[in-house]
Amino acid sequence: MTIQRTNVPDLPAPLGPYVHAVRHGDTLYLSGLTAFGGPAESGPVEDQAREIFRQMGLVASAHGTGMENLLKVTAFVTEMDRVDPLREALFDVYGEHLPASSLVRVAGLFADGLKIEVEAILAVHG
Repeated sequence: MTIQRTNVPDLPAPLGPYVHAVRHGDTLYLSGLTAFGGPAESGPVEDQAREIFRQMGLVASAHGTGMENLLKVTAFVTEMDRVDPLREALFDVYGEHLPASSLVRVAGLFADGLKIEVEAILAVHG
């Protein structure tokens, strides 16, 4: 089975030794995404999450799948005081297609303004 490693041209190129996504068979693994470099970077966690899932949608689309095929997400957050608005934003993003999920509190992310980083696994058909 072939492994396909890709970057999506609509997203900034990774600065480190990784790619946006790795596809193995019918499974697509997304690297952690953040709101870094965009207007949401300095915003609340729920705005950052919406931007991250917009980016995920671009990666998914580039691989012929969509957010309805989201299997698992792991969110790393730096603060828990806005977890309720974060959950509301995630319910809006997921709709009826709730994934398996983990929420991990961390001391910090690679840039001071970032409050959340999310990695994901999606199913790809065909």
